Parts: sequence; structure tokens; C-alpha cells
Amino acid sequence: MSRVGLILGGGGVTGASYHFGVLMSLRMATGWDPNEAEVIIGTSAGAFTAAMVRGNRLDVGTLVGDSHTREDVTDRMRRMIFRRSRRPRGMVRWVRRGIIPGLTRPDLNLVLGSPGMYRTDGIVEWVEDSLGAAADSWPEASTVIVAYDLDARERAPFGTEAVPDVPIKYAVAASVAVPFVFEPIKVEGRWYADGGVVSGTSADLVLANPEPLDFLIVVAPLAASESRPGARFYEDLFDRVGRAALAAELRRIREEWPHTEIIVLRPDDRVLAITRPNPMSASAAVPTFLRTLRSLKDELSHPETWRVLERHLVKPRRSIGM
Repeated sequence: MSRVGLILGGGGVTGASYHFGVLMSLRMATGWDPNEAEVIIGTSAGAFTAAMVRGNRLDVGTLVGDSHTREDVTDRMRRMIFRRSRRPRGMVRWVRRGIIPGLTRPDLNLVLGSPGMYRTDGIVEWVEDSLGAAADSWPEASTVIVAYDLDARERAPFGTEAVPDVPIKYAVAASVAVPFVFEPIKVEGRWYADGGVVSGTSADLVLANPEPLDFLIVVAPLAASESRPGARFYEDLFDRVGRAALAAELRRIREEWPHTEIIVLRPDDRVLAITRPNPMSASAAVPTFLRTLRSLKDELSHPETWRVLERHLVKPRRSIGM
């Protein structure tokens, strides 16, 4: 079997549903278990999915729990994800770590460290409920959860020597802390926010692996190839930024690992119609998952795509000798 790397990008609530749909489709189509990946890199929504994959919780139950209707699922997700802060806090932190540094570089730096409407403790609880005791440790297999260090002003790849060891539940909470939506999270005395403020995928971090991998699967919910019909003005902005960052990362990977095959899976128009214009919509989670299953049936069966998957993921059948 090939040595596989799995890159799971950011994308909000619907991005996590897209990840689940993609990975479960891959598993059904090829028989390959995503937890067999030699390396998994997860950012934001991809961080949550990475933790579930390593904890063998890539299943519908992780998303829906004990819910029986779509409305129940939506209510459950809202309770877990969107836990309101009593009042937005951290104005001084925002000024010091976002506004003042951002004045010399007026881009996303201005929002770093901003107060958020919601806390991330519900997400920590979701990871705990899903993984049990494993939420308080780190997977044995190579797993990188990407956040952003507000003090160092750089990516913080949890699961590597560059960042202190923490339980995976806190790394996930840090990685999903979208500015203005969630409060930054303090871990080991340092403040962290959503790793997607630098890159929605951080695919280039895979190059830290000691040896080149044979195959990379990149799942990029916020790097759609084209604008969807009727898209709002800001939707394509996110995708253009995501596409540009991912393209630069893939160029670097191909330069250093020229023999590594790469497949990038992105939402098509059918999925985008559900996931946009609000990737944080809990009510869109189930429709996104279902539509992803339908779209991946077509995408994975495309001859060019299937030939690559067959080379790397499909295990050869053993003949029974007489």
C-alpha cells in the first residue's frame, strides 16, 4: 500500500460536514480507512475532522448524536458550537495583538485576538464526548493541528516540536477559533486563534515528514475552483484567497516531492449551493453531508480520478488457490 498524507482544510460548520462526506465516500469506494494515513494535517474544521479520524469516530453518529430529525441535529450543533460569552471580552488583547500590529499591515492581522461572541468550550466538550479519554492525549500516528499563535504571529502546528504538547481537544479548540466569532483560546500561557488566518490548508507542512509520501489527498472546502451561480460578492473572495494559498503550497510540494501524486477535492456547484453563503450555518450541516455524498459519487468515479485512487488506495484482491 502507498504511504498517504491527508490534508483537511478549514470551512466552518459546513466544511466539517463536507469532510465527513468526502472521507466516508472515499472509504466506501476504495475500502481505505482514512485513519491509515501516515500523516494528517487539519486546520479549523479540518482539525475537528482530523481528531475524529484518529479517534476512529468518522461516522454519522459523531455528527448527529442521538438526534432523530434534521431539526434535532441543528439544535444539537448549535448548542455544542455556539455557546455565547456573557459579554465580549478581550479589548486590550485585541488592541495589543491585532490592531496595533495590524496598522503596519492592514489585512487579517487587524482581526487577530478580537473578542468573540462565542466560547469554544462546547467544541472541547464535543471532542471529549466523541473520543473519551483519547481527547486528553495525542494520537500515536502523525497528526498536526494548525492554529495561529497571536504572540509569535505565526502558524502553530500542534503535534510537532514547534509547539508545546497539549491534549488534542485544546488544539482543536484553538484551531477553530475564528476571529470575531469565537474567543481566542489560551493554552500554556499563550493565545491562539484559527489556523486558517494564514492558510485554509497549510498543506506545505507535510514536507516536515522525514520521507516523501506516495500520495496526498487534499480536501479544501474553501478553495472552490469557480464561483457558484448567484454567489454573493464576498464568497469568491474567500475562495480566491484559499485557492492562491493552496496553489503556492502545492507548487512547493511538487518541487520537493516531484514523484508524489496529489488529488485536491473541492465542493462543486451542488455542494456550494448549500454551504454558501454561510459556512457557519448549523442548519446546513446535514444537507451539506448528503449532497457531498452525491457529488463524490460522480467525482470519484471519473476515470482519471479513479485510476489514481486505484493505484494508491484500493487493496489488491487475493485469489483463492484450489
